[in-house]
Amino acid sequence: MFKKIVEDLLQNALNERQDLFLIDFKMSNDNAIKVVIDGDNGVLVEDCMFISRAIEHNIDRDENDFSLEVLSSGATTPLVLPRQYKKHVGRNLEIKTEDGKNLEGELTDTNEEGIVIKWKSREPKPVGKGKVTVTKEANVAFNNIKEAKVKIKF
Repeated sequence: MFKKIVEDLLQNALNERQDLFLIDFKMSNDNAIKVVIDGDNGVLVEDCMFISRAIEHNIDRDENDFSLEVLSSGATTPLVLPRQYKKHVGRNLEIKTEDGKNLEGELTDTNEEGIVIKWKSREPKPVGKGKVTVTKEANVAFNNIKEAKVKIKF
């Protein structure tokens, strides 16, 4: 019953802020609530506060004892929703596919079915000795992505 109340409050807050979306929601037996959100334009501390207040200010603490943690999806957290890829166009991704391939390259496009990544590869020259740098491109369907992470460069 209490979980349903929290879910409804969370959904109402997300409906109010269409730029934010839910990545994960967990609630333990001792009412420890953990909400992970992301946003089309990233997530600010104020966004986490908005979600937290939308839940916390509408529940009577005298009736329900709970703890609430609202956080943003981290920089090294795997991408789990197709909606997350749009804001990472132009960045490098590390991708593990369901068929066992490991890909790393620049995310150049995203659509309803999947993503497009490009990378450079050194391959033998067609004629003669030595290697030549070629640009490769792959279309990867969302249902073939086992894990995708943004690769951060320093």
